[in-house]
Amino acid sequence: MKFTQPRLPYAPDALTPVISPTTIEYHYGKHERAYIETLNKLIEGTEFADMALEEIIVKSDGKLFNNASQAWNHIFYFFQFSPDGMKEPSGRLRERIDAQFGSLDEFKKKFEEAGATLFGSGWVWLAADSEGKLFIMQGKNAENPLTNGLKPILTFDVWEHAYYLDYQNLRADYLHKLWDIIDWDVVEMRYGE
Repeated sequence: MKFTQPRLPYAPDALTPVISPTTIEYHYGKHERAYIETLNKLIEGTEFADMALEEIIVKSDGKLFNNASQAWNHIFYFFQFSPDGMKEPSGRLRERIDAQFGSLDEFKKKFEEAGATLFGSGWVWLAADSEGKLFIMQGKNAENPLTNGLKPILTFDVWEHAYYLDYQNLRADYLHKLWDIIDWDVVEMRYGE
């Protein structure tokens, strides 16, 4: 198998009460594993077999795109969390957030609103262009800013399987609570790369 599922950098109960161990078990343990297993089957013996995951996302469509992008999106999502990470951005990223959105609180409000108003399943993203300008984007289903030539730096999963066990139909509550476990060190590193 070319792609493997990385082990999470925290225990399954470490994000409680924001994300329960049961959600981790099903969302990362089962959904993410299925995307990776399907991706590996789809690329076997094709032109995509030797490509990096990001390249597959940009160059594919249909079922291959959906599984490649979902495999990437979920790793990106789960690896931005920490029970004891940095709670606010600083430096260049904080300056950019304040300049573009007015304040960190105003940015969070707009980001949550984008996630709450996305119809159906998908993702809400914070992405940056090559100049460092920030964009809040909605992505339906498996959509990813990589396909628009942008660099993803933060995402919230708004597929129902991401929150339904813990929040039922209260998507807005789930989105609001995720800030408690975001590790801004990770987000700043992504912005600076």
